[in-house]
Amino acid sequence: AVTGANNTSIGANTLTLNTSGQKNSALGSGALSGNTTGSHNTAIGYESMDQNTDGTNNVAVGSQTLDANTSGTHNVAIGQDALGANTTASSNTAVGANCLDAVTTGDRNTAVGRNALTDVVTHAANTAVGYYALEKNTANSNTAVGAYAMDANTTGGDNCTFGSQSLGANTTGASNSAFGVSALGANTTASYNSSFGTGSLQTNTTGARNTAVGYNALNDNTTASYNTAVGDNALAV
Repeated sequence: AVTGANNTSIGANTLTLNTSGQKNSALGSGALSGNTTGSHNTAIGYESMDQNTDGTNNVAVGSQTLDANTSGTHNVAIGQDALGANTTASSNTAVGANCLDAVTTGDRNTAVGRNALTDVVTHAANTAVGYYALEKNTANSNTAVGAYAMDANTTGGDNCTFGSQSLGANTTGASNSAFGVSALGANTTASYNSSFGTGSLQTNTTGARNTAVGYNALNDNTTASYNTAVGDNALAV
């Protein structure tokens, strides 16, 4: 028997299997069509959340957003295919086309901007804000803010970067901090570097445990380690 109450269903095949789910809103052909016991979900768009069965407190806006979700909870997906592969993961936020579209079980990720965090599958606690930010990331606990910030990163974890193209070439380097446009922009595998200022440590590739503070500080450093430069163009040549 159908016991669910306070549901809103607008569109062909919306909420067709719902039994005890309550306070759901479905707008668009196929939206929440597989939902049975899930409650407090909002799905707007063609086939948005159409596989959801018992997942609760999700918001999906856009064609096929959260369309693989079954039991994941407290997710927000806005934009075509955002969180499209999510099944059981919870507490993810994706705003932008294709954001987090590969994640299945990774929790607590935030992606804002087209193609941000598109390769994350099971990884958690990443934050990407900006066009293609952390696009190829498959690691945990990275924060990237800015267009193309850390867009090449694969398995490097615990990095923090603010600025367009900052740490843009990083692949496996871990525990780096880069603040400023192109800061640590060429860094690939090096770890434990701190770069504060536009162009600081910009050409560094494998040098580790360097600290650069100031515009273009340590700009020409490539492979050297354990350097500290403070000031405009400090140790830049």
